[in-house]
Amino acid sequence: MERLRRTMMFVPASNAGMLRDAYIYGADSIMFDLEDSISLKEKDTSRFLVYQAVKTIDYGATETVVRINSLDMGGRDDVHAMVRAGIDVIRLPKTETAQDILDVEEVILEAERQCGREEGSTRMMAAIEGPVGVLNALSIATASERLIGIALGAEDYVTSMKTRRYPERNSEEIFFARSMIVHAARAAGIAALDTVFSDVNDSETLRRETELIRQLGFDGKSVINPRQISIVNSVFTPTEKEIANAVAVMNAIEEAEAKGSGVIALNGKMIDKPIVERAERVLMLAEAAGVYRKGE
Repeated sequence: MERLRRTMMFVPASNAGMLRDAYIYGADSIMFDLEDSISLKEKDTSRFLVYQAVKTIDYGATETVVRINSLDMGGRDDVHAMVRAGIDVIRLPKTETAQDILDVEEVILEAERQCGREEGSTRMMAAIEGPVGVLNALSIATASERLIGIALGAEDYVTSMKTRRYPERNSEEIFFARSMIVHAARAAGIAALDTVFSDVNDSETLRRETELIRQLGFDGKSVINPRQISIVNSVFTPTEKEIANAVAVMNAIEEAEAKGSGVIALNGKMIDKPIVERAERVLMLAEAAGVYRKGE
């Protein structure tokens, strides 16, 4: 079954309380941030805090991700510590080329061998945060079998593009970047994660933006506050109507097969392969989210 990645919650690595409690809020993934949210003087202490948290706290089924620093700014130490701790995913910041992926992958492999962790078990994710990375999205997405997803970091991107975020106008300024990232992810068969929405008090715009990225084909969205999780999760969880329609499609297929009919129809409409694939995905996501169980 495909892993849900509806929400990936940012957790500052320097906040011991949030490191301890992050898994209780219902995010599908937790991303411990060692990069932008941590001052230079706190980097070493924060790395140790995350190492201890991953080693000692049972995060259950929640995926653990760490955003490392660039390799020349402490990222090598980040990778070695997180691989030893047993982190699920290493997230690269500001990825611009496929070589960025390969460079970090080499350090991960070195760390796995040194600590005896199974080679290849540490997965990777790339954050694309600038125009060069956006234009190289496909080569980044296909650079390594370790990659489980690519994500958009919009604040750095819009700054590079000499503009700003306009969520009240459907964020047209990042439409191209979103399209490139989701196309690259689909071509590579990995997840596509959208950027954060920074106004934690504007739940209406957050919901509207989340509905838009779901329409575009994203798997989920990064969040910065526990209050955003339920909103984003609800948008990416199939509704009762969607589940009922998907079940009806699958039942129509079974009935046609039982009759030996090569023609499958539902409510007077032909059912072709894309409709079947969408129905299968709806039921898979619904089952993963715990709102549907086959046969019930």
